[in-house]
Amino acid sequence: MDNSRHPPLDGRTAVVTGGTRGVGAGIARALAEAGAHVVVCARRPPEPPLEGIEFAPLDVRDPDQAQDFFTALPRLDILVNNAGGAPYRRLDDADARRHARVVELNLLAPLTVTLAAHAHLRRTHGNVIMIGSVSGSRPSPGTAAYGAAKAGLEHLARSMAVEWAPDIRVNTLVVGMVHTESAPLHYGGPDGVAAVSRTVPLGRLATPADIGAATVFLASDAAAYITGAALHVHGGGERPAFLDAATANNTPQGELR
Repeated sequence: MDNSRHPPLDGRTAVVTGGTRGVGAGIARALAEAGAHVVVCARRPPEPPLEGIEFAPLDVRDPDQAQDFFTALPRLDILVNNAGGAPYRRLDDADARRHARVVELNLLAPLTVTLAAHAHLRRTHGNVIMIGSVSGSRPSPGTAAYGAAKAGLEHLARSMAVEWAPDIRVNTLVVGMVHTESAPLHYGGPDGVAAVSRTVPLGRLATPADIGAATVFLASDAAAYITGAALHVHGGGERPAFLDAATANNTPQGELR
């Protein structure tokens, strides 16, 4: 029978943490368009509601809440650990407790949620997708605790992938700069967004739909042999600053032989 016209995630159930706005909402929409039954969870419901997507309240930092949530869920095939974030805060502008809360949300909460979901995922041979960040692989002044947590999240995903193979696949999407409703807070108005976009080799910021499309790929059977991997969705990353500072290739050097 020809199944080529069936959506790639038809009949599967996906949970997206922090899926009520921004990147999370883009992921939830993409999974739903691919045929999945999608549940987004956060402390507050989306405004406006996401059409065709179920909402469930959940504090991802609370192990008891997480366990109760997944115990009540009939089925789970795909878990997307997207909840996270951090305010701009230089290290010496806050005490250790504030920085620890950033690590809790961005590293310990995904561990908490994934452990609570493990039994479901093992039964369905499901998969986990961690939403990482380029901040985890480069210096992140002003968001150092966030960057450290995202570095740890990618390592956690690789270890999970080995421990839980072959039953469960675990991968990380390493996300670069994304144009969401909060982009002006990070980059300024339209001029700031345009200036930042010019630093990206592809010439623009990602959209939530770009991240959603990559999530659908990793969640689908097209990625059936991919686990423990980190897929970079960053438009080519950042142009090395030394290329613009160096003079060696900006002046005639004579004929090469």
